[in-house]
Amino acid sequence: MICFPNAKINIGLNVLEKREDGYHNIESIFYPVALCDALELVETAGFSNLNLTLFGNPVPGDLNTNLCVKAYNLLSAKYKLPSLNLWLLKCIPIGGGLGGGSADAAFFLKSLNELFSLNLSIEELKLYASQIGSDCTFFIDNMSSLVSGKGDVITPIPLDLSNHYISIIYPQIHVDTRNAYSLITPRKRAESLNQIILNSTINSWKEIIVNDFEEPIFNLHPELSQMKKRLYNEGAIYASMTGSGSALYGIFDKKPVLNDAFSSCKIWTIPPKSST
Repeated sequence: MICFPNAKINIGLNVLEKREDGYHNIESIFYPVALCDALELVETAGFSNLNLTLFGNPVPGDLNTNLCVKAYNLLSAKYKLPSLNLWLLKCIPIGGGLGGGSADAAFFLKSLNELFSLNLSIEELKLYASQIGSDCTFFIDNMSSLVSGKGDVITPIPLDLSNHYISIIYPQIHVDTRNAYSLITPRKRAESLNQIILNSTINSWKEIIVNDFEEPIFNLHPELSQMKKRLYNEGAIYASMTGSGSALYGIFDKKPVLNDAFSSCKIWTIPPKSST
């Protein structure tokens, strides 16, 4: 079985308060984008053993800490799954705020459910996903959503950007999420980000929607602030850093030409669905 876990971008990210469990309550709009990893699952002899092989972008750390391994162990503890070979092609940058690791784990959960006919409901899959990582729950439904709590409360919203070009810029800077949160001073907002999104047009987002991580991360890496300005100079309707960084994105009405402006970066431009 083969599947293609996709990335997400954050449209606004408000850090509201620190929780007693050490996490933070946030509010953000997650929007899925067609920048994908690839997962291939092949059953092998034996039980409860996962052989994970990585390709593509390097993934730091011990393989045993990979979220796909955590997902497999979580389900195998209850269902005694057959052994698997799992090949993971990493295309979504690590440490870019694009949710690639969470997507891999969530898609792997869904694939295990299908491949071995576990008959887990969507809500049960979400419960397992919430035990793996804060962003994993989003990728079970994988649709534009208001994300709150510690990132595990998901409310779908009718936001559709499919008639725009979305360009993702990865400056090849790794931002550690835990360190990024340590630089934030949480604050509550008078108006819900959901209401702001639904009661405004994309042309006004530049003035009213912010990512709380931009200020501290831009202070650490001033070149990111310049890249965001460059996206606007190239015609973006809205531009932002996604998650805790370091990837940025721009939303465009027309196909942008960004290679010269971002020659040191990796660039992906996702066309409108109607584009040929």
